[in-house]
Amino acid sequence: MLLALDIGNSQIFGGILENSEIKLRFRKTSKSDLSSDELGVFLKTVLKENGFDPGEVKDISVCSVVPELLHTVNNCCKKYFNTVPFVLGVGVKTGLNIKYKNPAEVGADRIANAIGAVNTYPAENLIIIDFGTANTFCVVSKNSDYLGGIIWPGIKTAMNSLAQNTALLPAVEIIRPKELVGRTTETSIQSGLFYGNLATIKEISRMIKEIHFKGENVRVIGTGGFARLFENENIFDIMLPDLVLTGLYTAHKLNRRK
Repeated sequence: MLLALDIGNSQIFGGILENSEIKLRFRKTSKSDLSSDELGVFLKTVLKENGFDPGEVKDISVCSVVPELLHTVNNCCKKYFNTVPFVLGVGVKTGLNIKYKNPAEVGADRIANAIGAVNTYPAENLIIIDFGTANTFCVVSKNSDYLGGIIWPGIKTAMNSLAQNTALLPAVEIIRPKELVGRTTETSIQSGLFYGNLATIKEISRMIKEIHFKGENVRVIGTGGFARLFENENIFDIMLPDLVLTGLYTAHKLNRRK
């Protein structure tokens, strides 16, 4: 039984996998001062409350975009699960040809997504759109070349920025508004957040297909916390909300000792 942990800026997204099948998913608010004991107690509790024996966790696979939490996670895994976690990072096998000028700059969560996508759809051109604290495009060729990506503020990050940096614009619920043109300040912000992101996604996807794939078939994958918001907008070929977990499972499998 493998425990997969995606340590993000806003949340820790985790899961239990057996033979590549996801048996459990859970989330916890991420914070920089999280202690190894706090994390360990949470993980053991969430497993027990969902009918899993923590003692059956034999392997742990981790990706993190919060470097200061890696020490916490490492100590937690040793103390509470008696194992050293596999950490997806520089120097490990990924099955990808990373074309970044400095491959170490690519976020581990983005690499996990790409690994999961290539494993699910081998020999296909892929655009992976992840909705989190930051929204990201990852572009992968049918030859498993990780060509690069695009990063812009996530929908909640953008909303918080408006609320914190203006005198009169409030924080709002992030939803698909009923009308394109808002009739209140609240609905106007909701429309800007939703349709601004929708237009960005559509146009960038079109440009990537045209410039990088020149008419070849491309599969567009949606993942991440806010991907569901755009699920019915005909911008994804497939929704894979657990992509990072399957990527972590595959990465561990590629690197485990025989």
